[in-house]
Amino acid sequence: MAAFRDMEELCQGLLSLLSANHAAAQQRRLLGRYGQMMERLLEAQDGAEQQLREILNTEKDVAQSLLDAKEQACQGVAELQQIEAKLQKASEEDTHLKANLIYPFLLARNHWASACPGGAKYVAQLYHRISKIEWDYECEPGMIKGIHRGPSVAQPIHLDSSQLSQKFISDYLWSLVDTEW
Repeated sequence: MAAFRDMEELCQGLLSLLSANHAAAQQRRLLGRYGQMMERLLEAQDGAEQQLREILNTEKDVAQSLLDAKEQACQGVAELQQIEAKLQKASEEDTHLKANLIYPFLLARNHWASACPGGAKYVAQLYHRISKIEWDYECEPGMIKGIHRGPSVAQPIHLDSSQLSQKFISDYLWSLVDTEW
């Protein structure tokens, strides 16, 4: 606003210059004011340019920070997925090991009746004594059948390994084993 007032004053001064006798002195004074006005305008322009540069640099820094944060988040997601995959694999291995520890023949894909020579027969008898389960080795592949002769009553076992997880089957069979020896 000061610049507009100065310009208005300059215009009025120029008009009075044309009409006055002492034109040279007034002309110098007006030219001095014009010079001051131009100097202030240039200083304001320099200040505005400096502020604009600072704003642009700040925006650039913020954008870079956002890109860095996004990259870190993507790396974190990838690491989390790797950890979840390792955890899933370890859980599957744990379940498999537990199942194989007491019932290795349950997890075999082929029917166990044809794969029970010598030492395996002894292991099967040992499992039978511990678990009190009489297995039906003649059942169709994928089925787990037998009778659990628990402390009070005999209970039939009929499980479909294609419908149930190995963990469920293992946990269920473990639950049948009497813990009081």
